[in-house]
Amino acid sequence: MASSLSALLNWRPSTPFYYGWLVLGLSGAGAFSATVVAGVVLGGIQILVSEDTGWPRSWIGYSASCGVLMSGVFAPFAGRLADRYGPRWLMPVGLIAAGLCMTGLAAVNAVWQFFALAVIARAISQPFLIGVVPRTMAVNFFNRRRNVALAFTGIYRPISGAMIVPLFAVITLMSDWRVAFRIFGLFSLILVIPMVVIMRRRPEDIGLLPDGARASPAAERGRPQEPRGAPAEASWTSKEAMRSKAFWMVSIVAFLNVSGSSGLGFSLVPYLHEFAGLTTIQATGVLSISTFLALSSLVWGQVAGRLTPRWCIVGAMGVSALATLALLQVNSLLAAYAFGVFWGLFHSALEVLLYMVLADYFGRNSYGAIAGAMRPFEASGLALGQIVGPVVYDLTGNYTILILFSAAVQGIAMFIMLLARRPQQRPAVAVEAA
Repeated sequence: MASSLSALLNWRPSTPFYYGWLVLGLSGAGAFSATVVAGVVLGGIQILVSEDTGWPRSWIGYSASCGVLMSGVFAPFAGRLADRYGPRWLMPVGLIAAGLCMTGLAAVNAVWQFFALAVIARAISQPFLIGVVPRTMAVNFFNRRRNVALAFTGIYRPISGAMIVPLFAVITLMSDWRVAFRIFGLFSLILVIPMVVIMRRRPEDIGLLPDGARASPAAERGRPQEPRGAPAEASWTSKEAMRSKAFWMVSIVAFLNVSGSSGLGFSLVPYLHEFAGLTTIQATGVLSISTFLALSSLVWGQVAGRLTPRWCIVGAMGVSALATLALLQVNSLLAAYAFGVFWGLFHSALEVLLYMVLADYFGRNSYGAIAGAMRPFEASGLALGQIVGPVVYDLTGNYTILILFSAAVQGIAMFIMLLARRPQQRPAVAVEAA
């Protein structure tokens, strides 16, 4: 009985291509599920929920912000679990939590119930299905193509958000928003089965090496053996990484980047409508094109392999800061779309580039714990950014200070990134890639 169960758990589908691409693709389905309770979707559907229930929209916004903060609190623990157990069991846990919470959202009768379930769903699903766990999986399964794999994990959320909001609206028009949550919840629970069957912690667990190289016969028989000719790779523990100045500088850059970009993105549509003379539909189109251009992360993944992620971040932040200042001069639809294109091409990839820096500097052995330790900086920046815009507008009646704030923090982050060079690794911990 035990041997049969072991054989069942060890079975995996054979693929004509490297197995890492299969687990990477399936992680995209998990990110799609988690994005249903992400801030970008809750912001897009808040009118549908509020008009049907009479609940204040602010409470839906509070649930998004609090969910982000709680995901930041939970991310360091998720990172350590990712290093130890991998995505095979953690991603199903995230799907079950998201699925049950979405099913619960379909049945709530009070706004506090909506708030509680949305926060729980986001706190668990974000690190397990969008952030730390899938990125750790990408770093473990890929070495030479690591930046491209991380770029894929970075585009799943914006692309999912662009798909979910209109799909949610269509389901709501045909029935109501509760049915939409119920359908997405059922999808999440069904996805648990292929996630358990297909996901693995590392390629070595199935007789492979990163990027698809075959393990030696000795390794396939269970005896560990290092591959010949493998490039040297950093191998830091989380404690060693957090003692380095580079980790803290990169984390500060992450905080500044997210606080500046989220503040601008959260208030972009009202700014373009009220101060640039665009209609709401036109302003929404500018935001949509900049979000869609998150696909440029795939190109940045290739460029980072040649220029290093650090220099890509410096260049992208410089262009983003200039584009932000140029927003003050936008007064036509053509100029607004030019801003949206530049912003989307150069700024949307910064988040995933920062995680490429972590992999480049500290290696994969404790990547989950290291990436999880950086997540609270991102979550804090996101929460701050979403508050700055409305507060500035309430105090001044315009968004000029917000735009200057966003450009300034990007400039400061660019300067800090210039100083955040690769840390000097101690000879005692220098090892070759497994």
